[in-house]
Amino acid sequence: MTWQVRIAKALGAPVSDARPLQGGELSRVFRVDLADGRRVAVKLGALVGAEERMLAAMQATGAAVPRAIWAEDGLLCLEWLDETRPSPDGWQALGETLARLHAVRGPRYGWDADYAFGRVRIANAPCDSWPDFWADRRLMPFVPDLPAPLARRIEALALRLPEHLPASPAPALLHGDLWTGNALFSGDQAYLIDPACYHGHDEVDLAMLELFGRPDAGFWAGYHACDPGREARRPVYQLWPALVHLSLFGVGYRGLVEGLLDQLGA
Repeated sequence: MTWQVRIAKALGAPVSDARPLQGGELSRVFRVDLADGRRVAVKLGALVGAEERMLAAMQATGAAVPRAIWAEDGLLCLEWLDETRPSPDGWQALGETLARLHAVRGPRYGWDADYAFGRVRIANAPCDSWPDFWADRRLMPFVPDLPAPLARRIEALALRLPEHLPASPAPALLHGDLWTGNALFSGDQAYLIDPACYHGHDEVDLAMLELFGRPDAGFWAGYHACDPGREARRPVYQLWPALVHLSLFGVGYRGLVEGLLDQLGA
């Protein structure tokens, strides 16, 4: 049975049009029009069930996320959201919705299941020490595949993480992959999409949001005040997505990794 037929059976109307959209490393994404006039977003992939559970956890906090309509066996249907250019109000809405997400605390750092970005596994086994979590789950897994000089720098930094990171920040619920492409602006609202959730230091999401750009001032008007020293910690948190990009997309990202290590004196 094709996925189009499965959707027709689940939603009660045949598919009249399905157009592929730009997706990520995890799933194929389509804009699907139904014969009764409805439009939905459809994702196909092995991890869409995990994504649906993450979206449900985020929605429970009051954060704005696409509503899941139906999920089953590698297929996820989400409400369709018309994307618009970000406005100052939209940026403020993003700050507010992220603040609601981060206000929810977990019992430990991590998540109840591992995840992945393509071939890059994301280890999420719970941990009580935040520096240990960041070293063991986020930095050290890359070491075996790095050039030896870069591997040694990562290993040295991992040993010194207690000098850079707080031992026990509040284990906030994180989006986990919050670059600007995973914030969908629709009118004056902003929605969090494509999560990779776990519990950790809220500054992780902020650092990711600033890795390839800077959020509008409206974002900071909607978000809560940050702890002192965030700028000094930012390169530690940006190092992980930089390593992910190096692993997935190649040597063009080595300079980004090395620049962040230089900022940290590693």
